[in-house]
Amino acid sequence: MSVWDDVIGQESAVSVLQGAARDPQAMSHAWLITGPPGSGRSVAARAFAAALQCTEGGGPGANEPGCGRCHACTTTMNGSHADVSLVTTEKVIFSIEEIRPLVSEAQRAPAGGRWRIMLMEDADRMVERTSNVLLKAIEEPPPRTVWLLCAPSPEDVLTTIRSRCRPVHLRVPDAHAVAELLVRRDGVDPEEAIVAARAAQSHVGMARRLAHDPAARDRRRRLLTAGATIRGVGDAVLAAAELVDLAAQDAAAATAERAAAERADLLRTLGAEEDAKRLPPALRAQVRQLEEDQKRRATRAQRDVLDRAMVDLLSLYRDVLVVQNGAGVALINADLDAQIRRLAQESSTEQTVRRMDAVGEARQRLAGNVAPLLAVEAMMVALRPQPVA
Repeated sequence: MSVWDDVIGQESAVSVLQGAARDPQAMSHAWLITGPPGSGRSVAARAFAAALQCTEGGGPGANEPGCGRCHACTTTMNGSHADVSLVTTEKVIFSIEEIRPLVSEAQRAPAGGRWRIMLMEDADRMVERTSNVLLKAIEEPPPRTVWLLCAPSPEDVLTTIRSRCRPVHLRVPDAHAVAELLVRRDGVDPEEAIVAARAAQSHVGMARRLAHDPAARDRRRRLLTAGATIRGVGDAVLAAAELVDLAAQDAAAATAERAAAERADLLRTLGAEEDAKRLPPALRAQVRQLEEDQKRRATRAQRDVLDRAMVDLLSLYRDVLVVQNGAGVALINADLDAQIRRLAQESSTEQTVRRMDAVGEARQRLAGNVAPLLAVEAMMVALRPQPVA
């Protein structure tokens, strides 16, 4: 067992990170780990943090750092190591108030581990002025502090931050490697595992969800078959409303239980378990702040669900393009073979490319904070079937 076992399909990146954990001369004070969604950025970063803290590996004749058995490895991987700070946000962007305490924390010497490690997921969710708060801490950290930043691509991080980090890029793992992980770790049937891995486009977390959750598989199938029911603008508007509503329901289901528990805990702490209105105005402000944070979390969750739905749509039209061009590669959505071939016959390659462009533009609009319904409506209208010229 090793902390690297779940970092699949990233042999080159793992070799670099293991070398740095083994050899102090290969270490850097800041790392930028990038890769597309599902490539395992956070998994690789946490494994690297565990390897840096490992007490049983790395010496002469010893195992590779990151044994997965020692106390340092196990506490790092489960998020309880005193010298490893996992920094993440469930909002659309990091706020300056979230970043400033990290700068102070990064200045402290390790309490017992080899390093003080600041592991920051979603480093791309910092605007420029927030990044500038972090810049000094990354530029001149204490000798035993290491920053691990994760982002989809180097361009998603401010240039001044990027230039001070050593880059490690992850690639999309092979679907068979993802399927093997599902079989080995989650006990999924091998045939179901490869179908889920291909449908998730090698996104490990999504593949696991599709393999275990029939409702998730059903929602995905409904999304991919929705295009076949669109015959006009009215159909497109109705399909867009349904998709946005489903995304809102998914987001609410994912966040509602946690939101209720957070509110109950806060009211209990403030001494008003039954009614927040009994609190004095100064304390009611804390409840309002929690509610605002929860709304931002729900907004991000809804946008993430919509973005994933659009990635699934892109996979469908990719398959259509594969059929239209007679490419000898496997379909991502092999279970929808009949529908894919029908779409390929009913449209031209130019129309398929335009549809893919429409989906990509909708993703950009969502990232630019456009109202989800407007962005999805425009996309659905562009997906209307048209006769082949």
